[in-house]
Amino acid sequence: MLFTNILVPYDGSSNAIHAFKVALDMAKKYDSKITLVTCLEIDFRAPWYGYDSRVEKTIMKQQKEAAKKHISKLELIAKKAKASFNSEIVVTKSIVKTIVDFSKSHKIDLIVMGSHGRKGFDKLLLGSVANGVSQKVKCPVLIIK
Repeated sequence: MLFTNILVPYDGSSNAIHAFKVALDMAKKYDSKITLVTCLEIDFRAPWYGYDSRVEKTIMKQQKEAAKKHISKLELIAKKAKASFNSEIVVTKSIVKTIVDFSKSHKIDLIVMGSHGRKGFDKLLLGSVANGVSQKVKCPVLIIK
């Protein structure tokens, strides 16, 4: 199977960095393009709870700047490896839905993503992005621990 478009959902965690490195190795092997997507989740609150949109805009701006800083480091690594690299930061209400939709619209062949490694009751109670994505996409998903 040939992987021409590899998607790496990136949340800044050590598992996501490890997933990026695995994806980079695969991209070099298959001469693939890596697309890194970072999803920033909107904390939606109703106005009657004292919600101030200016605060959320400030927080979102800070999160975008922090994400850009992290992504630029990964971009340099990809450039040194002579791998095709693209990145996007997406503001969303549902990380799983955004990754699934992104993979469809960008014709992704493989998703390489980190797992937070939740176990037992926490995994059952909280679920996970990796689990949600792997169950809803049609392409293969490689989950890295």
